[in-house]
Amino acid sequence: MLMLMKRLIRYTLLLGLTAAAGCEDYLEQAVDQRTQLDTVEKVGELLVTAYPQADYATFTEARSDLAYDKGPIQNVIADERNEDPYYFKDVQNKAQGSPDFYWNAAYAAIAAANHAQEAIAQAPNPNEFNAQRGEALVARAYAHFMLVSLFSKVYNPATAATDPGIPYVTAPERVVMGQYERKTVAYVYEQIEKDLTEGIPLLQNSSYRVPKYHFNMAAAHAFASRFYLFKQDYQKVIEHANQAFPGGNIGPNLRPWVSVYSKLTANEGLAIYTQATANANLLLVETPSVWARNYARYRYGLATPLVNYLFRSPNVTGATWVQPLYTQGNDHWLILKFREHFVRTDVNADIGFPYTVFPLFTAEEVLFNRAEAYLALGNLEGARADLNLYASARIADYDPAQHAITNTKLRSFYRTGNMQQALLQTLLDFKAAEFVHEGMRWFDILRHKLPVYHPTATGELLELRPDDPRRVFQIPQEATLAGIALNPR
Repeated sequence: MLMLMKRLIRYTLLLGLTAAAGCEDYLEQAVDQRTQLDTVEKVGELLVTAYPQADYATFTEARSDLAYDKGPIQNVIADERNEDPYYFKDVQNKAQGSPDFYWNAAYAAIAAANHAQEAIAQAPNPNEFNAQRGEALVARAYAHFMLVSLFSKVYNPATAATDPGIPYVTAPERVVMGQYERKTVAYVYEQIEKDLTEGIPLLQNSSYRVPKYHFNMAAAHAFASRFYLFKQDYQKVIEHANQAFPGGNIGPNLRPWVSVYSKLTANEGLAIYTQATANANLLLVETPSVWARNYARYRYGLATPLVNYLFRSPNVTGATWVQPLYTQGNDHWLILKFREHFVRTDVNADIGFPYTVFPLFTAEEVLFNRAEAYLALGNLEGARADLNLYASARIADYDPAQHAITNTKLRSFYRTGNMQQALLQTLLDFKAAEFVHEGMRWFDILRHKLPVYHPTATGELLELRPDDPRRVFQIPQEATLAGIALNPR
């Protein structure tokens, strides 16, 4: 991974919108004249870095309602990257796990995609690079999608044409501190859709040595299903969800928690969750991050009240989830998902950098996206079938006669006669449990305008209302040098 990062530095002229100053003569030539992007293999190597090598879980999980103040208990980790989001403050720390770090990593990924695009356009035989061009387009769309989702207001058809977006960068940067404009969320979505629809047909799984670390076809369709869910184009959500797996048959690809995962030892569980061989994992990224090391012991995270609600109390099916629960002492709860990879700076050195592998897209998300699209289109039975399918993979000794989601259960559990609303709440509850520790809950909070309440150990109750400007993460201060306005506070 370190070698790939060095290659990216050689290939790119500037790594994002906040690059340091340099002379223009230097920017007019390749950083390393020995390295030219003149073969399919070299462009493919560059595209390994076209994915944001940063985690968003550290700050999105802490800002969501899946975090709880454990108090100053033994072995708790106090870290402003975890504390500031919990208190709905702008994160001042700029290190890995912060919004600033993610912003820069996303634009570094975009820079790599754009240099690949430029090299392909200049090649004497550009058609030989079709698969790489497709990956560059989809990867560029993904990085911009994550940026606009985190640093702009969530897509709203009524306001997207006026809500400030983020800069959509489509060409390598060739001047020192170039100026950029945010334009609008609607514009950013138009560009994402353009890149996505142009890129997907060009993808070829056979062009990758390890497809799960690239936008393979299943991952690209999973991304499209997420994008159109945000865009509220629900028929396209269903179309892309069904294209992610042959015949739309998602069930066999769900994580086998009942039959496999729940029977593993702790070390085996840690090893399997982010393996490329797991059918459920559609796209993985290895990032510099201490999340795997710290996520159980952060002060603001999964604690007993949340564990009781998500995993110990019966859900609407009448059963509880089979996922094994672990602690690192006291109130430090976790699901075994992440294991740290330590990359040494030298083979003979004892120092280096911690890395965490994150699943960016999974079969479970595709299933949930399809279920929500069914609900939005009024197909309640389609949504119910998908939710029952998910439950069958998470409940020990699942019996449809006993555990199926019925209208009677929905009325009793959610205390409403509105079955569409009750099924939506079921879906959101299922997703909260499924993606705990992964930072995904935050995006449902945004899309569904859910309030967030954070109790503190001192007795306060903090509230983040649906219209609170702090739901949009703050753009890095350094970006103002490129003409990018900060988000209002």
